[in-house]
Parts: sequence; structure tokens; C-alpha cells
Amino acid sequence: MTLLKNLNLKSIIAFTVIFLIMVLTRGSHLLTSISLPDASFALFLIGGILLKKTKWFISLFAFSFAIDLVSLSINSAYQIPINTGYLGLLPSYGVMWFIGLRIANTKSFIKFTVLGALATLIAFLISTQTYNLFSGTFPDITIKESIQTGWEYLPQSMIYTMSYLIAYWGIQSLLKRQFVSQKANAI
Repeated sequence: MTLLKNLNLKSIIAFTVIFLIMVLTRGSHLLTSISLPDASFALFLIGGILLKKTKWFISLFAFSFAIDLVSLSINSAYQIPINTGYLGLLPSYGVMWFIGLRIANTKSFIKFTVLGALATLIAFLISTQTYNLFSGTFPDITIKESIQTGWEYLPQSMIYTMSYLIAYWGIQSLLKRQFVSQKANAI
């Protein structure tokens, strides 16, 4: 029974850390005048790795939506439209979560980075295209025109997401190594 409680506690701690990082990085936050790059794609992939269950995905998506609503209500300069195009974030984050599930047990840094980059590309395409086609910002845009738009943001999205994912890999590797070292010393 204690193991079950520990697993739940670990999930709650992981979710809390992911949520706090999201608060610090999502859009124009109110905690400091420094705006950190958005970590949402990376955090959903990490959520898939650490949390796995659908309830955590739904909770994290709901909190990301709440963060955007609060940011919009406090700072009208925050430029995120909450409309039909916003729904494209659901499958985008779903892709990241799903890939996180698939690489949760990998010990290969190469596999982690390649699949993380692929997931980021797919999530970027989904979010960009749903925004272009369904947000109303471009009312007469064709699918062909939509596909040709937004690519200038891809390098930024890839760099930020992959930087966060590589930082996560490094931190979790150090923590695992420290935990194994402490266990070995205890024996």
C-alpha cells in the first residue's frame, strides 16, 4: 500500500513541477518582467514520460488554458486568441504526450532527441495549421496558402522545445545517477 501512495505522491510532485514551469514560461506571465520562452510542447512530452495517465494530460491542458485566460484578463497585450483555432493545441499537445509515453523508458539520448524533435515538428505543424485555418485571423486563406505560412516560427519553436528537453534529459540523468550512487553507498 505504501508503494501505491508513493507513486501517487510522485505523480503529484511531477505535475506540480510541470505546472509551475508552465506558469513561468507560458506567454506573458506576471511573476517577473523577464519572459522565458514557452516550454509547453516540452512540458507535455515530459508529462507523457512522467505522468502517463490521461487524467494528468487533461488536467495539464486545462491548466494551460486557465493560464492563458488569466494572462489575457490581466494583460490585454497578450496576443493569444481564444477561438476555434485554439483547439488545435489539444492534438498538438496530445502528440507530445503520446511520444512522451513511447520514450518513457528509453535510455538512448539519440532516440529521445530524435523522437522529441519529430514530435515537436508534428505538434508545430498541427498548431500552426489549425491557427491559420480556424482562428479567423486569415479569413480567406486556402489550405495551400496556410501550408506556406508560419514556417519562420519553426526554428524558434524547435530550439526552445529541444533546449528544454535536453535540459530535462540532463537533470533526470544526474538525479538517477545520484539516486543509484546513494543506493550503492547504503549497501
